[in-house]
Amino acid sequence: MSDGSSIEWTEATWNPTTGCDRVSTGCDHCYALTLAKRLKAMGSAKYQTDGDPRTSGPGFGVATHAAALGEPFRWRHPRLVFVNSMSDLFHAKVPVEFIRRVFAVMEATPQHTYQVLTKRSRRIRRLASSLDWPPNLWLGVSVEDERVAYRIDDLREVPAAVRFLSCEPLLGPLPKLDLAGIGWVIVGGESGPHARPMAPEWATEIRDQCQQDDVAFFFKQWGGRTPKAGGRDLDGRTWDEMPSRVVTAA
Repeated sequence: MSDGSSIEWTEATWNPTTGCDRVSTGCDHCYALTLAKRLKAMGSAKYQTDGDPRTSGPGFGVATHAAALGEPFRWRHPRLVFVNSMSDLFHAKVPVEFIRRVFAVMEATPQHTYQVLTKRSRRIRRLASSLDWPPNLWLGVSVEDERVAYRIDDLREVPAAVRFLSCEPLLGPLPKLDLAGIGWVIVGGESGPHARPMAPEWATEIRDQCQQDDVAFFFKQWGGRTPKAGGRDLDGRTWDEMPSRVVTAA
């Protein structure tokens, strides 16, 4: 677990699984893949499983970490927690029983709010009815361009308390975005040495659609060589809207 996350829309990260495989163009310059290679070289125990070099890399093979399941019980204060910043909980190599154990931890720690983000929307849709969905779980899908907009339809079939979209890195326009059943949208440009640019109109079009549909809108960054290179202002201001967050006692 890491407190004080640099990710603007969360407060902490929790990685009961690590590792992943690239599945769409949004994965091309994956920060987690690069970081896992570095952590493996540093000897970090969680990152000693190598992935398929065609889609993953050193230290980034999918692995589950049962020891990490106890971490949320030790946090003294309520947190907004990004689950698996270094993985995808719904990767095909993560056993359903382990997903259930992660969900059980969330349900047993209602003082925290958990944010799960995935690109494996088809698997979520298939598993949804077989999982017990805790009320403090927000579920999102990554939507980098129109080619993966089907993930939104899959997400709508899932009984999460909050459903959200992460349009980061936004690599193309998403015109006439259907936000029915969606409670939050994050937009951001790509960062890193090979960052692909985001056209301003792509971001403003999504912002305007959110305003029209009364959906919370969060503008994370313009992107560039570093995450902060282009700043966070959109039309002269920051946009840090969040869904309603319900916190109950443990």
